[in-house]
Amino acid sequence: MTIVKHSLDGVEPITTDLDGWTPVDGSPTMTTWIEYSAPDGSLIAGTWRATPGTYRAEYAAYEFVHLIEGLIEITPDGGETVTVSPGDAFSVEADFKGEWKIVEPVLKHFAIKLK
Repeated sequence: MTIVKHSLDGVEPITTDLDGWTPVDGSPTMTTWIEYSAPDGSLIAGTWRATPGTYRAEYAAYEFVHLIEGLIEITPDGGETVTVSPGDAFSVEADFKGEWKIVEPVLKHFAIKLK
């Protein structure tokens, strides 16, 4: 069994908006660090920061999130808004389409199932 401890040391940040994420209100920015990629390409994990504003998000893969800092209001198309705050853990299904309103600057850890 292998244990991989995640760290930002030596990880090059991605400073552009990720595929499927489009700013729709304000001027939000995001920074993503991919700290782990499974050898078989099935999973990535890392850290994500975002500044206040609203993104239109369209997911192609399942994501697990643990929110470390900030406040987000997530509204799926045709659905009810879910507010998440520090300490919350939540999942976003691969077919999610909707808005992420970053109310307070965000820091989250994530794992995305790619296949």
